[in-house]
Amino acid sequence: MPELRKDPVLGRWVIISTERAKRPKDFKYTPEKKIVAPELCPFCLGNESSTPPEIMAYRAPNTQPNTAGWTLRVIPNKFPALLIEGDIKRRGEGIYDKMNGVGAHEVIIETNDHSLDLADLEPDQFKAVVHAYQERLNDLKNDNRLRYIMIFKNFGAAAGASLEHNHSQLVAMPVIPKRVIEEMDGAKRYYEYRDRCIFCDMVTQETKDRKRLISENNSFIMVCPFAPRFPFEIWILPRNHKSNFEDATDEELNDLATILKDGLLRLKKALNNPPYNYIIHTTPITLRGIDFYHYHLEIIPVLTHIAGFEWGTGFYINPTPPEESAAYLKNIL
Repeated sequence: MPELRKDPVLGRWVIISTERAKRPKDFKYTPEKKIVAPELCPFCLGNESSTPPEIMAYRAPNTQPNTAGWTLRVIPNKFPALLIEGDIKRRGEGIYDKMNGVGAHEVIIETNDHSLDLADLEPDQFKAVVHAYQERLNDLKNDNRLRYIMIFKNFGAAAGASLEHNHSQLVAMPVIPKRVIEEMDGAKRYYEYRDRCIFCDMVTQETKDRKRLISENNSFIMVCPFAPRFPFEIWILPRNHKSNFEDATDEELNDLATILKDGLLRLKKALNNPPYNYIIHTTPITLRGIDFYHYHLEIIPVLTHIAGFEWGTGFYINPTPPEESAAYLKNIL
């Protein structure tokens, strides 16, 4: 029989549809072939002039900005959603509110090797990616026009990646997104009722039950959440309470890189390198050290599609129980 499960943070309902159940092996993906030659790719070595000037880079000593010699490079998005220049100028038009599109939109080019996926990077290079995320967030949070900084990755055309060379993105906004407000409000309601952080309670329960636990290390656990919207949805949660990603220590960042690489490798092997999105959920930069919210990272493989029922109800239909997904991923390596 189908089962309805309630997300304990957002209060969102999910239908685990056993009537249309799919086993984990049914989601094997036919991977996209890389078709752009490195000499034509703006993110490849030697093509630095094809992108806007770099914001920062990890590069070999004695190499100049915007030249070869880098291993990781951060640039402005050539087609930004928001622009760094200008004033916000909040204003109204009758009952409607609007403001200038001020913010930042950056691209983190994770590797100079066109052939590599993020999951394939050597551990030190993968750690560099996570450290670059934090470095950019810490720089941009000093801009008092900004309220929220979202770091995310689209992998594969089906997940929204417009270029096949592996990269992540950062968008800094002058407002806090509605989705973030809803998540924080849900966490705050739980805290006011129980005087505990919902995410800390998740860590405690999932490490005790272990039926949705995929892997763990000193600083993080990786689980399929209790009420996942999508098959093989994965959450990575810090063991210790910390509301702001930018406050993670070097050791924690290294552990995050280790467990994130582990999760992406498991998805790659289990599902034949599917498209996916991941997002770092963190506290708005105007808030620090709050008790009720806990930063985390969510990975969403693009294996199913949202259709009329989901748009009309806010429910999601997931054909695979998270316990089965977790068991399959846990044993795949």
